[in-house]
Amino acid sequence: MEVQEIVKEIKLSMRQMMDGAVAKSMRDKGVAYKLNWGATLPRLSEKADELRARQDMTAEDLSHLAIALWKEDVRECKILATMVMPPERMLPEVLDIWMEQIPSQEIAEQLAFNLVQHLPYAAEKAYQWIAGSRPYEQLCGYHVMSRLFMNGREPNERGIHEYIDQVLVALQEADMPVRKAAMQSLRRFAALGLVYERIAKSAIKSISLDFL
Repeated sequence: MEVQEIVKEIKLSMRQMMDGAVAKSMRDKGVAYKLNWGATLPRLSEKADELRARQDMTAEDLSHLAIALWKEDVRECKILATMVMPPERMLPEVLDIWMEQIPSQEIAEQLAFNLVQHLPYAAEKAYQWIAGSRPYEQLCGYHVMSRLFMNGREPNERGIHEYIDQVLVALQEADMPVRKAAMQSLRRFAALGLVYERIAKSAIKSISLDFL
């Protein structure tokens, strides 16, 4: 099947997952999409598993499908794109385009959790994003950092200094979602070991915040 035919097929299946209550709740919270069927993340994950299991689709086919899905101004399509894109096929320049086009906090989080944390250049992008000026890229960057720390990825000395500098700025100046993501990442950083915990506590103390 052609990619656009598969996209149409997917969009038809999304309508069957429609949950008006979920979509309305998002709108009430100010989360606006051009089209939002309110499909739950578990249902979307099941759909992604179904697509990855198709015998007639290679990794290259899935990457083309993910790019086509991302281009759709539809909540479910963008989330599904982050789920089906094979990490080994995600080019840095394509990721840069996706990052510029993120429409909401939810999509930023799904991009971080479903795809970016698995990329070989995840740390490089995360450092770049947390040093940026756009809230969604900062949010995505801190979520990626959290996942890398959770997986035992220890930064080198230069990385530690760069990370701590950016976290302190975020905790004092960023909007609330970014501040929460930054603090969560700092807790994951501290969990890497005693030395990291001491660095985190010392950093927090320098700006008179509590570290829980």
